[in-house]
Amino acid sequence: MRIDVLGAVRALHDDGSPVDLGGPRHREVLARLVAAEGRMVTTDTFVHDLWADPPARAVGALRTFVAALRRALEPDRPPRNPPRIIVTEGPGYALCLPREDVDVHRFQDTLARARRNAAVVNDLGTVLAAWRGPAYADVTGSAWAQRERTRLEELRLEGVELRARILLGSGEGADLVAGLGAHVDEHPWREPAWELLARALYRAGRQADALAALRRARSMLVDQLGLDPGAGLQRLETDMLNGSACLEGARTAWTGPGVRLGPRTTVDVARTLALAGGDALVRSRRDRFAAVRAAERTGDLSLTARIIGAYDVPAVWSRADDPEQSRAVVAAAERTLTGLGLDGPADLRARLLATIAVESRSADLSATELKRAQQAARQAEELARDLADPALLVFALNGVFLQSFGSPGLAVARDRTGAEILDLATRHELPNFAVLGRLVRLQSASALGDLESAASHAIAADQLAATAEAPLVSVLTRWFRARAMAARSTEPGGPTAASAAAHYRAAEGALRAAGMPGLHRGLFPLALLGLRLLHDRPAPTDPHLDWGPYRPWTEPLVLLAQGRGEQARAALAAVPESPRDHMQEAMWCLTARAAVRLGERGIAAHAAAVLRGAGAEHAGAASGMLTLGPVARYLAEAEACARAG
Repeated sequence: MRIDVLGAVRALHDDGSPVDLGGPRHREVLARLVAAEGRMVTTDTFVHDLWADPPARAVGALRTFVAALRRALEPDRPPRNPPRIIVTEGPGYALCLPREDVDVHRFQDTLARARRNAAVVNDLGTVLAAWRGPAYADVTGSAWAQRERTRLEELRLEGVELRARILLGSGEGADLVAGLGAHVDEHPWREPAWELLARALYRAGRQADALAALRRARSMLVDQLGLDPGAGLQRLETDMLNGSACLEGARTAWTGPGVRLGPRTTVDVARTLALAGGDALVRSRRDRFAAVRAAERTGDLSLTARIIGAYDVPAVWSRADDPEQSRAVVAAAERTLTGLGLDGPADLRARLLATIAVESRSADLSATELKRAQQAARQAEELARDLADPALLVFALNGVFLQSFGSPGLAVARDRTGAEILDLATRHELPNFAVLGRLVRLQSASALGDLESAASHAIAADQLAATAEAPLVSVLTRWFRARAMAARSTEPGGPTAASAAAHYRAAEGALRAAGMPGLHRGLFPLALLGLRLLHDRPAPTDPHLDWGPYRPWTEPLVLLAQGRGEQARAALAAVPESPRDHMQEAMWCLTARAAVRLGERGIAAHAAAVLRGAGAEHAGAASGMLTLGPVARYLAEAEACARAG
């Protein structure tokens, strides 16, 4: 089964033959389910979206449309067997098809991958070519469809321009001229389109035509809108007139002792790549470390400090993606800091200290290393405040945030840090750190169980990420929405636990492709365990689940679910102290739950003592990505166990 909505709404069987969907209302019901992207659409929403003035029997008519669609989409389904494509879910319906079987979902997913990884540019060309016309073209007169058409058209234009940008960046481009010429004719107010056309003409050896295109863009903007061209178009025209080497893709790079820190150095490129995620993130780490080592070989301490401190990429997770490299960067920063001495430039010292704080977030830090990292965070913040440098201060506050997991129950303090990051970044136009501030506040609100505030931060983060070109953000906010659904699955009338699990699974698929190895391993099984605990069910026992770094804390409960009590007791005795990170409350709650189930009063008492300061928070929810439920529940059980006997 395949469903297409990029054009008129249609459904096709596996052999390519069309499905008779029925009349316009039937197609609109199917289209509205596609637009929900697997989420449930309530009956009330359907009635509101399908009729401006709903008739008295609107709900009955909707059920008739759904029944007819089910027969059309699953003609061979035996009687009394539940439908598999349009399913009833709570007070509404949901479409259950793999995303690759729906053209609009396939397009959006490919575009998201292309933002992260230029290597999928051919796939992007394929999905762009599959557009048959405006999205939901035959769903007319519906406000929801018009909103979706507008949104998807903007994404299509972005895709056209992203594909051109990638191809131009890889040395191609002469054959893009015709397509980009048509693109600017159709959308003459899109300055990025004019810039791409001019670059393609220049690449084709048509410098005069490239300059003429820029002058045409200028004329249209000035004469018809009264606006000057943006900085990008102006800079491109200057570069063309001056024959700048950057038009041929040249970049300043590290080549040895004679290197210089130019406007587009390796570390600057690495910082840009890091924000893209995926394979680009791996390349970013490699290029960043190569730049640091090359800088150290020059023997120039100030230059080395600038290179190390220039990688001020916002970091929201308390585990490093590459712990070994993080330790190497910290060591280089400490060597450089020692060389500069206390009399060294305050701004360089602050950046080095902030780098130490940000990079020192591995789970295996010794007590001495942890103390040094926390001191570095405080010193960087003090220096940055004295210098009154907002960009430096938000970087230092990023280190403060990452070093604020010293004990359970500090969500309120982290929220204050996130609020200051957001305020500084907003006032001083630092979009990447504005995204960080939103995510920190999302995590803090999630930890405190304030899902309404967390949801508003998620929406704002997604909006900021769209303009800051930070595709990893949507991966994190998708996890938050799955976490919120899991919490609501315990409420009367809420989604089913199975629906919450499906959303976790979908979020896991996006995370695996995002290039964040310090984050994804073990997260999905832990989310499923949390969901089961919310519903008072035993731990999942699927042997294929990869518990990753969380195995020591989850294993006692898994063994108990398998009926292996003595092995569970031995595993509980071997459980280490929880690392001081986003998941520490969750790990302590798992320890408490296992101790209670096994009657281990001493371990229960210890877990209760550690958790006492986190009684107002939700276990695991500081991640913003999953929840085990209120800490207070586990704390009360552990305290009761400790008092027993």
